[in-house]
Amino acid sequence: MRTASIERVTSETSIEVKLCLDGTGRADVATGVGFFDHMLDAFVRHGCFDADIRAHGDVQIDDHHTVEDVGIVIGRAFRSAIGDKAGIRRFGTAFVPMDEALVMASVDISGRGQAFYEVDPQVERIGTFDAQLAKEFFIGFAREAGITLHVRLICGENGHHIVEAAFKAVARALREASESDPRVEGIPSTKGSL
Repeated sequence: MRTASIERVTSETSIEVKLCLDGTGRADVATGVGFFDHMLDAFVRHGCFDADIRAHGDVQIDDHHTVEDVGIVIGRAFRSAIGDKAGIRRFGTAFVPMDEALVMASVDISGRGQAFYEVDPQVERIGTFDAQLAKEFFIGFAREAGITLHVRLICGENGHHIVEAAFKAVARALREASESDPRVEGIPSTKGSL
């Protein structure tokens, strides 16, 4: 089983993540940010990961530090759990519809952490959640996970549907990219390392 436990404490947040990449989608999430918990639950379930995610942050100021830092810690856990990357598919792409919204995510477990997020949620807030924070989560996650991540909104009008489709699409692309491929021997790169 590919697993990792990562803890990160700063003056703004305290975060603990336990992640298993070879799970069944079991999520136990508590960040203090309701809509974000809903998105993380969807992320874990659609990635078929198992995860315990705990965060205490300065949400009395706003949710930014908590959301970004959770992305950082989940990214570090992913990078640790994926190990040397031998035998994985490496690439994954998913299109996820949610009612009128359609989002595409594509992943390369490349060792080069970068995110290209072209998703306009069409609204400033989803309930009390600042819709721009989804981008901050994915940037922190991709950088620390060492993946190249592309997320694109194809169409959509409802902010909740758009952001949720983005989390689900990224999870499904990660699931595909991190799965083992019995035809791949060693590291899936012409360079011999990732």
